[in-house]
Amino acid sequence: METKLFLSFLMIMVSMVLSIFGHQNAGRPHIIFILADDLGWNDVGFHGSNEIPTPNIDALAYQGIILNNYYVQPMCTPSRSALMSGKYPIHSGMQHFVLLNTEPRGLPLSERLLPEYLKDVGYATHAIGKWHLGFYKKEYTPEYRGFDSHFGHWTNQHDYFSHSGFYQADWGLDIHRGLETAWDVYGKYATELYTEEAVKIITTHKRKVDILKQENGGGDTNIPLFLYLSHTAVHSANFYEPLQAPDETVDKFSYIQNYHRRKYAAMVHWLDESVGKVVETLAENDMLNNSIIIFSTDNGGAPDGVGRNAGSNWPLRGTKFTLWEGGTRGAALIWSPLLNKRSRVAEQLMHISDWLPTLLSAVNASHKSMPDLDGHDLWKELSEDTPSSRDDVLLNLDCIGNEAALRVGDWKIIMGPSAHVAIPCHGHCDQWYGPSGLDPVYSYDLSLITNSKVNVALTSLGYPSHEENVLQLREKARINCDVPSTDLVNVSYDTDFILGPPIACDQMRKPCLFNLKFDPCEKRNLADLYPGILDSLLSNLALINETALPAANVPTDPNASPALWGYVWTNYGDKSVRDGKCIIL
Repeated sequence: METKLFLSFLMIMVSMVLSIFGHQNAGRPHIIFILADDLGWNDVGFHGSNEIPTPNIDALAYQGIILNNYYVQPMCTPSRSALMSGKYPIHSGMQHFVLLNTEPRGLPLSERLLPEYLKDVGYATHAIGKWHLGFYKKEYTPEYRGFDSHFGHWTNQHDYFSHSGFYQADWGLDIHRGLETAWDVYGKYATELYTEEAVKIITTHKRKVDILKQENGGGDTNIPLFLYLSHTAVHSANFYEPLQAPDETVDKFSYIQNYHRRKYAAMVHWLDESVGKVVETLAENDMLNNSIIIFSTDNGGAPDGVGRNAGSNWPLRGTKFTLWEGGTRGAALIWSPLLNKRSRVAEQLMHISDWLPTLLSAVNASHKSMPDLDGHDLWKELSEDTPSSRDDVLLNLDCIGNEAALRVGDWKIIMGPSAHVAIPCHGHCDQWYGPSGLDPVYSYDLSLITNSKVNVALTSLGYPSHEENVLQLREKARINCDVPSTDLVNVSYDTDFILGPPIACDQMRKPCLFNLKFDPCEKRNLADLYPGILDSLLSNLALINETALPAANVPTDPNASPALWGYVWTNYGDKSVRDGKCIIL
């Protein structure tokens, strides 16, 4: 028995040494950015829910860094614009609502995007899945914005099987390879389809590098990979069947009584399997030991009854479309052997715009000359667990929607509608929505994590999970709405009125103020009790507003209708219709 334990320990130590030696001598690391769509705070196991197993995502979180103070925008397009540009949406004109299918605009071409910076330092760049940053002219599509290739859809949402997209009365196919319509993938489940494409890109990349190395006589031919895997999961599909997954997968979750939530769980399952398969493929191709992997949602979840979906942000307040924590505090993690302090829950304040400068710093690519970035370089803070250089996060400022929210330190101000003006919430977006996932019939099965593809891959590199550590991290990542008075220490402000019974907020009438350190669930409106802090945040918002660009929204264009282009969503701005025929301009 002792001999077996010693040999097991020796194998792990050898794997760790080889892993460390490997990533120290492998050149710039590969970057794998996996973006989920509409995934709620409580839709992953590592935040405390027992309802929907996410063993691969959880395994990566426990071995990496769980980002517990990480913010996104409340909707798709604004978040994606911030990710790609490193700027708040107010500084690119993308702050008001999502990009509509028939709207002739996109993320401004004046903005330089993350893949373009990475190409400058030798990265192969590939995008898979949802784009939603413009397509009316080819220059707005991924292969003209820094990506070597793109396979996926351009619009907001589509059918997971037929890959057709609806907008109002318009219907058309929306699945592309570059500018070409991919007619051959009809019937293939989107999450599986995008995962297979990711596996193909990883293995093909490794093969090409090996061939170049052989041709170079074994010399240094490192070509790092940037893979942007932007799933449509778990966004709802078209109106006629908004929640879609294979029937056999849905049957696995028969223990979930709510049928919408059961189908949603099946969609989450495929997302989790995708993470597992990608990590497994990286390991099989000897790329994992020199990779940075980020998993993030683009906004909060839409619970049952909102957006035809069934997510959960419990116990956070609000939903997708709102500036409450449930709409803007995102489920996210980062894993890499390059991070010096892993297996922890990070409390550093972070925004999705930070990824651009942070990743460029991680790969030793200068970002000092980038003009007017809102994103902060947090690589050192994440790697070494030092205090964040970011003290505030603008959640949005939208003059058209008359809404704004800003976090400064522990404090948050929120004002305006409870949800975007275009969303008919009818008062059903600003409360606390489950399920909690803590029903006694559910349990957290640690064996699923141990046997997950991610854990097997990480163990092969010398990073095995340990049950005790998993449970400790999970408890630390759980949001507790009821903070005890004994925690009211080590702050620079008066705490006399911080705790107490809920105080209602009517943000349509006047601004509300919350202390997120001691009231993360936004139940006690402190605006009348801390007027000085409220005035300070209002002043901050006024200063930020002076820097905002006008929202870039434009009227829809009837020429976008797929009926004019063979029932395909296409780059219609490059074409014209004359006598019923398509003519390329």
